[in-house]
Amino acid sequence: MLLVEDEAKLAHLLQRGLREEQIAADVATTGADGLWKATEQPYDVLVLDVMLPDLGGLEVCRRIRAVDAHTPVLMLTALGAVPDRVAGLGAGADDYLVKPFAFEELLARLRALARRGAVRRSEDLVLGDLRLDLASRRAHRGETEVVLTGQELALLEAMLRRPGEVLSRDRLLHLAWDVAYEARSNVVDVCVKGLRDRIDRPFGRHSLQTVRGLGYRLVEDAP
Repeated sequence: MLLVEDEAKLAHLLQRGLREEQIAADVATTGADGLWKATEQPYDVLVLDVMLPDLGGLEVCRRIRAVDAHTPVLMLTALGAVPDRVAGLGAGADDYLVKPFAFEELLARLRALARRGAVRRSEDLVLGDLRLDLASRRAHRGETEVVLTGQELALLEAMLRRPGEVLSRDRLLHLAWDVAYEARSNVVDVCVKGLRDRIDRPFGRHSLQTVRGLGYRLVEDAP
């Protein structure tokens, strides 16, 4: 997800809390930066503060909607009067949360919005007999459920969305971790090994492949 919030302390706390819930959150502190990020790369959910120091959240939302009619947008603001909420929804937002708020409510709203977006794309990501249910966050190889960690699920989703594509370590870091993550040099390799140990080796498969010098790719691999 993308969080556009100019209050640095709040943005940091939210990003840390979301990371603990296995949600990768990029942060933009200005409306202009948020608009650029939102239109240059895909996100599952956008969270926009209304009162930003340069380009206001309502205008950011309008400009995003001019080029992207589908990505869910949650407005996050201290302005809670009915006209303010109407203005936010009129600008193209899907939901509106007033500060101060409970983190659990924000999390619930984000997950609901992400599910709504996922339904448009498909509830399942499938490659051969490997399947990831986006709504329940459960993976299966054939009829067998494969229990994965939260980070392994994020990595699997990123690769299932790009079957056969060679993904560098930096690209995988961007897709499955937020951009502020202080990555160890081998964090991707460790997570790939864990994922391979669960989706391939117990089933005699070789779908998660290493492309020497370039990165990794996920391909269909018949039994």
